[in-house]
Amino acid sequence: MKIYVLEKSIVFSGKAWEIKQKLQESLHHYRYVNEWITDVHQQTVAPQRKTV
Repeated sequence: MKIYVLEKSIVFSGKAWEIKQKLQESLHHYRYVNEWITDVHQQTVAPQRKTV
């Protein structure tokens, strides 16, 4: 199963039972898809280093 988190959507690729199971798991963490997308994008942003 593959999950692609895009800027404004999430794309699932896999068997129907895998997608259904993953959606059930995500309900324990996120109420809305928008929350899931925001969380993923915040985790992948690398901190910027200051150069003096």
